[in-house]
Amino acid sequence: MKKKLVIVESPSKSKTIEKYLGSDYAVTSSKGHIRDLSTSGKDGLGVDVENEFEPKYVISKDKKDVVKDLKKAVKDSDFVYLATDPDREGEAISWHLAEVLGLDETLENRIVFNEVTKDAVVDALNHPRKIDTNLVKSQETRRVLDRIIGFKLSKLLQKKIKSKSAGRVQSVALRLIVEKEREIDAFKPEEYWHINAKFLKDEIEFSGELAKYKNKKIEIHNVEEANSIYERLNKEFIVSSVKKTKRNRDSKPPFTTSTLQQAASSQLGFSAKKTMSIAQKLYEGIDLKSETVGLITYMRTDSIRLSDSFVQDADQYIEQVYGKKYVGKRKVSKKKENVQDAHEGIRPTSVERSPESVKEHLSNDEFRLYKLIYSRAV
Repeated sequence: MKKKLVIVESPSKSKTIEKYLGSDYAVTSSKGHIRDLSTSGKDGLGVDVENEFEPKYVISKDKKDVVKDLKKAVKDSDFVYLATDPDREGEAISWHLAEVLGLDETLENRIVFNEVTKDAVVDALNHPRKIDTNLVKSQETRRVLDRIIGFKLSKLLQKKIKSKSAGRVQSVALRLIVEKEREIDAFKPEEYWHINAKFLKDEIEFSGELAKYKNKKIEIHNVEEANSIYERLNKEFIVSSVKKTKRNRDSKPPFTTSTLQQAASSQLGFSAKKTMSIAQKLYEGIDLKSETVGLITYMRTDSIRLSDSFVQDADQYIEQVYGKKYVGKRKVSKKKENVQDAHEGIRPTSVERSPESVKEHLSNDEFRLYKLIYSRAV
């Protein structure tokens, strides 16, 4: 009897998911992208610039055996689910798989899940959809831009300054640096001075800044003016205003991809590459003896939204472990412009899996990063 086939991106994720689904399913992986733009044609772009930027795709050399195995697996199955990562890149990989494997692209066979847990995977299988062509076109446009800018600009830079490469991101970053440098060069510094004093009144010491001189607001432009005013000050001073402020410090929102990389760099000394590599393992699944489960939600996100179910679980957990007074009021963040918000912020898949409870199953670096993510979310 033929099985249903589930195709994911990563081999380690396929092993985790296979344990959830039982004997009716087979799970395999594409190991990322299976094809890319050709390097043939004018300028080796793999893009027909004169014909509405039509891309030409070829199967990657190192993926020919993978494609061969996938075609055999498809032939031996009675239905295929495309379960690549839940982002724009993952959507494009699903489309490429459908094209190369001859799948019907009108079928509702695309499934997505934000965390590698049994409940999330089973729920995704109950809610399949069609491949989102808008996301596919978005990724395709970005890839075409990468190729055109990368190939053309890289050749120019190699010729002029012997630089290795440039691309869609580096070229814009360089432009921003140049603009900022020009601002710095154009800046005209203006000298200014302040006069401060320490006072003792009723055995209380406090400091103050000279705000007015001869009942006029003062601006001091150089040391001579400062010394002149200082010499003419008498010993009687009037406190013109006392400002009291009260500050509330809100909890920080859960991590996004960029804030996780920043925190891991400053607190753990991890490079961005190392952070994402460890996060990928935590997302795809860790063997906890009794079960294999993803410990964190998908780590490529710019959203700080948290699911209602996680928030409820976390509130109950905090009250039970720390006491009711520690259950804080959550600050609801307004959705920012240009935030895709397709996923939640990065959080543990279960608040019950505290860092200490899973420590023996993690490497030291995995434990440290998981603890950082868990603490920030909870």
